[in-house]
Amino acid sequence: QVHLAESGGGSVQAGGSLTLSCAISESTNSSKCIGWFRQAPGKEREGIAAIDTGAGITRYADSVKGRFTVARDTSQSAVSLLLNTLKPEDTAKYYCAYASRWSDCLRPAGPRPGDFSVWGQGTQVTVSS
Repeated sequence: QVHLAESGGGSVQAGGSLTLSCAISESTNSSKCIGWFRQAPGKEREGIAAIDTGAGITRYADSVKGRFTVARDTSQSAVSLLLNTLKPEDTAKYYCAYASRWSDCLRPAGPRPGDFSVWGQGTQVTVSS
């Protein structure tokens, strides 16, 4: 069974950077599909990035492409999300999640929340202008 835990959120000024981490607990350390999502108050949860932890293949939503970078560590026990050039509209709670079906993982437009079955508790990112 996969368990996920996010960390690294905080408050930053516009133009700044943050790195979020998603710790992955699972006995086999096999390749996994991990997605990053965010949800702002009053808005739907948005998929922003996904990665195949084995091959390192990534996908991004257009809203973050070129500013955010998802990566995995060599042990496949953690995935990071580097947030660069942050904007106030990036303010949200950020979640990592696991998808068990590879066909759901690397959608060209980014991950869809309904395809992911295991979620972390989330970490808050606040960007001030």
